[in-house]
Amino acid sequence: MYTFDLFHGTYSSHASFLTTALHISGLSVSECPLILVIEDEYLLQADLEQALTDGGFACQAVYSGEEALRLFMTVPKGHYKGLVTDVSLTGRVNGWDVARRLRQKDPLLPIVYVTGHGAEWASQGVPQSILIDKPFATMQLVTALSTLLNVGTPPAL
Repeated sequence: MYTFDLFHGTYSSHASFLTTALHISGLSVSECPLILVIEDEYLLQADLEQALTDGGFACQAVYSGEEALRLFMTVPKGHYKGLVTDVSLTGRVNGWDVARRLRQKDPLLPIVYVTGHGAEWASQGVPQSILIDKPFATMQLVTALSTLLNVGTPPAL
């Protein structure tokens, strides 16, 4: 597992950043890695979506662990390229549980936890995940997710 230290800062979002980055790279929005985001706080969810979109990701955001499980279990493995989840969620299923269940279906799914409850990460978090303590700079999220996506699986020999 990896962790990022608490960092106070701001990330100024530039609406044209994604369009410019996609144009330069020759990608369309449909070709961006699709990230499942679980955050039950409306304003924070919007910030997470904006940061990830500006960072070159496509997002599908939900407010509960139950909703995330329903979505994830109905799509083929590999549909979502990563998960960003809060730990304390509205409903009966928390972020720790969601991550464990999603990893049962997709053992290599990159997972980033964003939480103010990081003390439980060592015992509750899935292996090879990253924890970012709230509050955080949104660029930490893009960096963490990019790091996990770039690690990937080693090439077959």
